[in-house]
Amino acid sequence: MNGLSLSELCYLFCCPPLPSRVAAKLAFLPPEATYYYEDEPDGGCSLHLTERSEWQYTHRELEGIEVFKTRTRKGNTIACMYVKNSDNPTYTMLFTHGNAVDLGQMSSFFVGLGSRMNCNIFSFDYSGYGISTGRPSEKNVYADTEAAWTVMRQKYNLKPSEVILYGQSIGTVAAIDLATRFEVAGVVLHSPLMSGMRVAFPDTQRTWCFDPFPSIDKITRVTSTVLVIHGTEDEVIDFSHGLAMYERAPHTVDPLWVEGAGHNDVELYGQYLDRLRRFINQEIGSS
Repeated sequence: MNGLSLSELCYLFCCPPLPSRVAAKLAFLPPEATYYYEDEPDGGCSLHLTERSEWQYTHRELEGIEVFKTRTRKGNTIACMYVKNSDNPTYTMLFTHGNAVDLGQMSSFFVGLGSRMNCNIFSFDYSGYGISTGRPSEKNVYADTEAAWTVMRQKYNLKPSEVILYGQSIGTVAAIDLATRFEVAGVVLHSPLMSGMRVAFPDTQRTWCFDPFPSIDKITRVTSTVLVIHGTEDEVIDFSHGLAMYERAPHTVDPLWVEGAGHNDVELYGQYLDRLRRFINQEIGSS
């Protein structure tokens, strides 16, 4: 999430306060693309990564990643990625990533996480990220996630009960929005935010009409089992956001509060994988 200068705040809230403009200023930092797709003779695409993607595995794992594009109801074309880690996966994760990365930078993480959890992972780049067309906005994020959900289920013949929604940082708003409309196997909220205004102005006590990403209100409509993960020293989205989301979610399991962790290093702590594995293998469907 972005810090705003006094002049930018005046522009946002006095000119007049448009939710899409607030969201764009607060939430989106698309990096320079770290990958590209190359058309293949069979009509498919192959994935090519730049050095900035920091790929950590071999060419064999890279060739096993399936990529393609799909169109959203907003008319944008988004890049999609399917990381098949198992022929008999426990679940498939629909992963909605954070605000300053793209699929290329996340690809190594998807291979490592999926192999450890025995899950296949499907993800996509928001409009304006990577090679996805359009520009990032709150409405586009929801449309992008809906398109990814639809094509994932159709292409891989998945039922909602076979899917875990995993949202990280700004990606939690997409996961929560989708979870209000579909009951899935489980929802993981990794460093969630209550709303955009509550990040920019921590003393905000209510959801204003121009407040982007009002997840604190939407979470009450999520019927799936929710695991909340948050670092206690998060310098971007304060730990209080994770606490509030955990308290408001109707169906939760014990959260993971990672003592001393910030916004971008939660997954480096040993308890992260242990807690996620327990959620996937023991708690989904039993809470």
